[in-house]
Amino acid sequence: MQGSPTAFDDVLDEIKVRGFHNHRLEGHSRAMSLGILRDLRASCEPFEADHDAGRVGRWLDFPSPGGRARKLDLVVAERDDDTDRPDLSRLRLCIENKSVVTAHRNTTNRYDDLSDVVGVLHHRSPDAILVATVLVGLALNVLNVPDRVKILVSDEDFQELVVPRLSTGDQSLWTEFPRAISRNRPMDAQNTMRRFRELPTRPPGRTDMAAYDFVLLVPVLIDNVNPPQVARQNDLGIDIDAEYREMLDRICRAYRARWHT
Repeated sequence: MQGSPTAFDDVLDEIKVRGFHNHRLEGHSRAMSLGILRDLRASCEPFEADHDAGRVGRWLDFPSPGGRARKLDLVVAERDDDTDRPDLSRLRLCIENKSVVTAHRNTTNRYDDLSDVVGVLHHRSPDAILVATVLVGLALNVLNVPDRVKILVSDEDFQELVVPRLSTGDQSLWTEFPRAISRNRPMDAQNTMRRFRELPTRPPGRTDMAAYDFVLLVPVLIDNVNPPQVARQNDLGIDIDAEYREMLDRICRAYRARWHT
């Protein structure tokens, strides 16, 4: 997949356009979901055939079952017989996207979110392919734009004088907004990776297990001052392009085995 845009490249392109990563709104999720959907359709013939024929539909930000207040990032399922809504008892694929960029202390909350949803969805549809993606920030200093910078200037000045400079490499932002700097410790990213690797995963064919079919960890350099980058060169031992190809292949093999044999 290296050499062609991936779903996480799409996320960073969106950040460049907006100027900053809003960790409060999880705004990266839509770009990640649509990017994976595009690449899966291009690389998995049975999935593309079902999608084109209308045998399955896709929904973004669909309310989670079980009375949970949050939403599922991407749902691919057969349609309910009476409504244009997914039948979660015939769920085929669900993708949940998280990010831990500015505050690694929130790792446990994001982990719990992913851990909770896997049990709920497995109860509804044991055969469903469940995937989680997590952007993990490597930057030691991050300009906290949503929580700090925006409250230090007027809305007009923020849009006209600050946003055009964000993610462009303008180093004067660090000295202009010193109180808006969130600091990560050197081991935070490694510890975050280790924590998310504890999410339960299952081997192909074990649909009896309430676990993810794949967990994709994506190291990124996002500090809202310099242009965001996928950290393809990293000290975490992650070949992110190879991991992405493996994820798409794993989804396709599971999809073929569960609905096209």
